[in-house]
Amino acid sequence: MKKYLIVFLISMVPLIELRGAIPYAVGMGLPIVPSIIVSVIGNMIPVPFIFLFARRILEWGKDKPYIGKFFTWCLEKGEKGGRKLEEKAGQGLYVALLLFVGIPVPGTGAWTGTLAASLLDMDFKKSVLYILLGVLLAGAIMLLASLGVFGAISFLK
Repeated sequence: MKKYLIVFLISMVPLIELRGAIPYAVGMGLPIVPSIIVSVIGNMIPVPFIFLFARRILEWGKDKPYIGKFFTWCLEKGEKGGRKLEEKAGQGLYVALLLFVGIPVPGTGAWTGTLAASLLDMDFKKSVLYILLGVLLAGAIMLLASLGVFGAISFLK
């Protein structure tokens, strides 16, 4: 149970998210299906809070001492991600959000995608659905990559 708690907590960490939690679970030899479920739940728990409150908190803190630079960086990152998403997407903004969250490259994921959706004033329910689909896509990609890497390692032994 302790290893699942670690998977859950890793999946909640910004920038690491389920992209780090699934390789950890595979590397620890945990069963795949429960690990994915735990990772997806952990990755999705912060999403509504980010959507509803992050923008307000970041705007409040951007001119405060000590935290201002970090909060400004977060706002700029979210706005930049949102603008990129809008430019590329046109009418397919929600599909672009799904792909932005789902393709596991640095700087993308549920946290950044949710912040971008919030900054773009996208529909809450629809955004959460497409972010969930993106998280599932990222989970599938990371699972395949992890099984390939760890499978190759075990083959070499």
